[in-house]
Amino acid sequence: MDWLNAIVQGILVGGLYAMFAAGLSLIFGVMRLVNIAHGDLIILASYLAWAIVHATGLHPLASLIIVVPLMAGFGYALQRGILNRTLGKDILPPLLVTFGLSVILQNGLLEYFTADSRKLDAGFLETSSFPLLPGINIGVLPLLMFVSAVAIIAGLQFLFYRTSLGRAFRATSDDTEIAQLMGLDNKKVYAWAMALCLAVVAIAGVFLAIRSNFDPFMGPGRLIFGFEAVIIGGLGNLWGTLVGGVILGVAQGLGAQVDPGYQLLAGHVTFLLVLAFRPTGLYPRVSG
Repeated sequence: MDWLNAIVQGILVGGLYAMFAAGLSLIFGVMRLVNIAHGDLIILASYLAWAIVHATGLHPLASLIIVVPLMAGFGYALQRGILNRTLGKDILPPLLVTFGLSVILQNGLLEYFTADSRKLDAGFLETSSFPLLPGINIGVLPLLMFVSAVAIIAGLQFLFYRTSLGRAFRATSDDTEIAQLMGLDNKKVYAWAMALCLAVVAIAGVFLAIRSNFDPFMGPGRLIFGFEAVIIGGLGNLWGTLVGGVILGVAQGLGAQVDPGYQLLAGHVTFLLVLAFRPTGLYPRVSG
C-alpha cells in the first residue's frame, strides 16, 4: 500500500511540474525560445504573491487575481522590449539574454527580500485531505494543483486550436515569413505568447509558494523540473507535458519510497532513460 500511495502522491505532484513545464512548452512551440530564466520567473511570481498577501490580507489563491495580470503584463513588456530583439537564426543571443535575466532576478530578489525562505499560509487547504483507499489519503491542495494543471493545459489546447490567437501562434511557429506576408505582426504574436506563458507561471508560482518554502535561488531547480517534464512528454506537445510531469512526479515518489535521498535522483535517472531511448520524448509534436 505504501508503494501505491507513493504513486498516487507522485501523480498529484506531477501536476505542479506540468505547470512549471507548460510555459516552457508554449514558448518553445511558438518561437523556439529556450528561456533560462523561466524558473526564476516562477520564484518571482511566488514573491509577488507573498508581497500582495502580506500587504492586502488576501488568501493566497485570491492573490492570483492580481498576480496573474501583473506577470502577464511583465511578460508582454519583456518580450516586446528585450527578447524580440534577440530572436533570429542564432539561438545563442536569447540564451545569453535569458541567462542574464536569471542572474538579475536572483540578485534582485536577494537584495529586496533577503535570503530568508518564505512561505504562503493557505490554512486548512494545506492540511485537508480525504480517504481514497484504506491507507491512502488525497490532500486537497495536491488535488487542486493537479486539477488546475489539467484545466490550464486543456485551456491552452483550446486556445491553440479553436481561437484566432491560437491560429496566429501556429502560423508564426510554422513559418514566420509566410505569417508576415499574411499580415501577422510576429513580434506582437510573440509578446502575447510570452504574456500567456507568464500567466501560467504566475499560477505555478502561487501553488509553489503554498506547497513549500521558497527563496531567491530556487529558480534553477524549478527550471530543471520543467525542462525534464517537457522533454519526457515531447517538445511542443501540451498534453505530453502533463504526462511528462506525472512521470517525473511518480519517479520521484518511488525513489523517495526506496530512500529519501533517492527522490531527486530517481527523477533525473528517469529523464535520462527517456532521453536515451526516445530523444524526441514520448509524445513529440506532429505537424498538421
